[in-house]
Amino acid sequence: MLTGMAISELPNSRTEADGSAVLRVLSYNVRSMRDDEDALARVIRACAPDLVFVQEAPRFFRWRKHAARLAAKSELVMLSGGATAAGPMLLCSLRATVERTEDVLLPLTPGLHRRGLATAVVRFAGARIGLISCHLSLRKDERYAQAGMVLDRVAALGTPHTLVAGDLNERPGGPAFTRLAAELRDGWAVSPWGGEHTSTPADPHQRIDAILATPGVEFLGCGVPPHLDPEDLRTATDHLPVLAAVRVPAS
Repeated sequence: MLTGMAISELPNSRTEADGSAVLRVLSYNVRSMRDDEDALARVIRACAPDLVFVQEAPRFFRWRKHAARLAAKSELVMLSGGATAAGPMLLCSLRATVERTEDVLLPLTPGLHRRGLATAVVRFAGARIGLISCHLSLRKDERYAQAGMVLDRVAALGTPHTLVAGDLNERPGGPAFTRLAAELRDGWAVSPWGGEHTSTPADPHQRIDAILATPGVEFLGCGVPPHLDPEDLRTATDHLPVLAAVRVPAS
């Protein structure tokens, strides 16, 4: 399903006269960069993001080197996360002024993969905003508990506005997704644009990746970007990217 504007018609980044910021925000599961790294970077650059919420960033041998290389190829810089957050990572453009960052490890369930959150507080012009990149569990009960921990972290950031994005491993209507959407605005639900389904590139049939925001952040469009190179999307990773344009009021 495709709706609305081409990628070039999604609002560009800008600072408005009242100090509010229009931002391009991308969420992308990169599967530890095990696929075509150059295709991955081309997809990210084509989206022209101010912020990238990464899931499954490299976590093992020389992970910082790999993550820094992806940032450089994408014409961005590393902000937080990676192995120190068990996979979630944040990248940003030089437009961002960084106030603070923190990598958060969530409680470990024996026998399951460790999960974490990459978080930061940044400013764009007069807008101050919290950021959380997440990748929730494959197991239903743990995933629901982690959704609550994400909301706790939103409150703990103490920012007037917050963006949460990531691989939720659950479709809309599931318990964890519903728990998040009860307190946060789901970008696709309030301002659909482009494609809906994020998994898999070869057969998009479900939406398990999302960009959400606290009330007060205005979504100007959110979805899988149309008109990207299909071959790059197929070879970059096993998820499709989610791109949103948002307007964040001045704080």
